[in-house]
Amino acid sequence: MADFETFLIEQRDEIVLVTMNRPEKLNAMNPTFFRELPHVMDAAAALPGARAIVLTGAGRAFSAGGDIESFGQLGGTEKVRRHLRSVFDAFHSLERCELPVIGAINGIAYGGGTEITLACDLVIASEQAMFGFREATVGLTPGYGLVRGPATIGTHWTRWLALTADIIDARKALEIGLVQQVVPHEELMETAFGLAGRVAANAPLAVRVGKNFLNRANPAGLAESIEATALLFTTEDNRNAIKAFVAKQVPTFEGR
Repeated sequence: MADFETFLIEQRDEIVLVTMNRPEKLNAMNPTFFRELPHVMDAAAALPGARAIVLTGAGRAFSAGGDIESFGQLGGTEKVRRHLRSVFDAFHSLERCELPVIGAINGIAYGGGTEITLACDLVIASEQAMFGFREATVGLTPGYGLVRGPATIGTHWTRWLALTADIIDARKALEIGLVQQVVPHEELMETAFGLAGRVAANAPLAVRVGKNFLNRANPAGLAESIEATALLFTTEDNRNAIKAFVAKQVPTFEGR
């Protein structure tokens, strides 16, 4: 099995544990992360006897979202478009994976961390989990979240999270339908593996057909979201916000 720079893969009988593995960066998602994730999903699904995948994060975070320090290296609009296609393809790889993907949300899941939660088939959250679309604080928008959010948490809650950049706790995430179960932190992995085991005990072809049917189409609005988000990467607000983030300062937005 291939080695990955930003992920760990471990098979436990019929269940494959996939761990986002940048704990020193709170599992922030850099370009390597997005390039690797589709290959990770393919590798996990190809393991002999594998029936379900559990996805979690190393250390105290699930994922803090995009690695903002890497955004300044993206360059012009066309390079940003290619990056965003890679981002959307990475998230969508969870949906098109042959095996069901169970998110075990162990800590903060901001920005892309909330978006990848939306891409999981089933989600268990620790009581310590926190969620939020934080992109507006750096002059961006959660492109994948705007496309996938309405079907899972409704249009109003997608608006709320995207426009306010509010952080919500696990209980609120359960209330709005972002996660299906909240458990004490020390019970998270046992619960996630228990759920994966119940899925794995069912007829694999029936599970696969059920998942494929529910995830059968690319999200409508994907191309438009890529274009809109790519334009935001070219704004002065975004450039200033990245500089402020690196300098640990509060950005000032001027609407240009």
